[in-house]
Amino acid sequence: MKLIYQHMLSFFLIIITTVFIIGYSELDTVRNQAYSQNFQRMDSYAKAIGEMAKSTSNGGNMVLSDEFLNQLQFVLKRDNVQFGIFNQDNEQVYPKVISGEVKLSNNVFNTLKKGHEIQIRNNNSSSEQQVIGKTKSDYTGVLVPWMNGSKLIGVIWIGSTVKDVERPIMMAKQNLFNALIVTLLVGLILSLILSYYSTNKIKKLSNAADKVAAGNFDVQIPHKNKDEIDQLAANFNRMVRELKKSNDEVKAQEERRDQFMADAAHEMRTPLTTINGIIEGLQYDAIPEESKPKSYDLMGRETKRLIRLVNENLDYEKIRSNQISLVKTQFDAVRVLKDLDTQLTPNAQKVNDQLIFDIPASLSIYADRDRFTQIMVNLIQNAIQFTRDGKIIVSAKREPHAAILSVKDNGIGMNKKQEKYIFERFFKADPSRARMGTGESGLGLSIVSSLIKQHGGKIEVESEERKGSTFTVTIYDKGYEKFVE
Repeated sequence: MKLIYQHMLSFFLIIITTVFIIGYSELDTVRNQAYSQNFQRMDSYAKAIGEMAKSTSNGGNMVLSDEFLNQLQFVLKRDNVQFGIFNQDNEQVYPKVISGEVKLSNNVFNTLKKGHEIQIRNNNSSSEQQVIGKTKSDYTGVLVPWMNGSKLIGVIWIGSTVKDVERPIMMAKQNLFNALIVTLLVGLILSLILSYYSTNKIKKLSNAADKVAAGNFDVQIPHKNKDEIDQLAANFNRMVRELKKSNDEVKAQEERRDQFMADAAHEMRTPLTTINGIIEGLQYDAIPEESKPKSYDLMGRETKRLIRLVNENLDYEKIRSNQISLVKTQFDAVRVLKDLDTQLTPNAQKVNDQLIFDIPASLSIYADRDRFTQIMVNLIQNAIQFTRDGKIIVSAKREPHAAILSVKDNGIGMNKKQEKYIFERFFKADPSRARMGTGESGLGLSIVSSLIKQHGGKIEVESEERKGSTFTVTIYDKGYEKFVE
């Protein structure tokens, strides 16, 4: 069953149930009021006749002439009112009985002798017909004792037909039936409107979900924040925006991966072609004897280049999957930085860069010494790679519970988009720039970021196009690391 029909049925059942409950309560109230008013009316007739009986009593005995009673019966009969009178001995004195005698049951008569009235809703009902006996028509009325002080002088049964009493009840039933028909029609229309209003929102969500499933992440559902469905729409919009963001990032990763595969193939093909050419030259004695040492040297460099390319990828996978164990100790980072000054200055000089180390006499740091060296090598080599005829400044200092190191260059810099993805795998800020010994794979900064995170530290970058970049590394002391999942 469609949701709109389920909603309609729910609303419709609620309306019908409510109408029936109200209708039943209303009919019960009307019925009780009708019988209560009839009992009051019969009681007033009975007491009025009783007052006349007491005023004409003789020696405590009731005296009412048959002529008077016949005239009274004639008057009341027009209202379908009947009455019967019993004397103090429980004998029916009006109307006269031709044969036999009519008496009230002992239980009923004893109750009346105590001055208690008895109300009867239907004398022909199974529970009440033994009170005054069964009649051709159904009567409802009262049995009222006439007392003279504490002495019973007579009893009157006076009642009217049940159909007269229930006439307003039947009218109420007809009115309620008419109201029910109108309510059903109105309820059907209202349930249709309300169901359409609710299910239309859900239908919009369903259609939007279909579009997202088909790959359209530009879907947004308008809403007014009025109810839970609007809240669901808002959450759906937020989810789609996040999916779009993730999808864009995945596409960017795919593009960078494709670029990496192309770059890796190119980087591997060049040394492999060189090595293969030298091998063939040696095989066919095409290389002069005096050139062979240079050829061997070139083969060695190209082989190391291939090994470095493969090792960077293997190293990154190990670091990314936490397959390396850090051996963290407290040591002086200045010694490592001075060694790097010696090792990397020749690389900087090849592109006319000036490598400057602005460091204190000592710098205590808590880290894995080898991985710290790897971090700084990658950062400095990255700066050399993207700087020509410029300056690269490596600085270091202590702060409370942390060592701060920065690598600043005045090279090509980055825009905001490049800055956002600079630490992601395969990303290259300038793929067209010639490589210099490292950075062929686009994994250097990804490795740096992963290693720093495993140290419980952080790395930040500030950059501006054509003005340079500054990478700042914070390595916290033991017990102050800030590990982030």
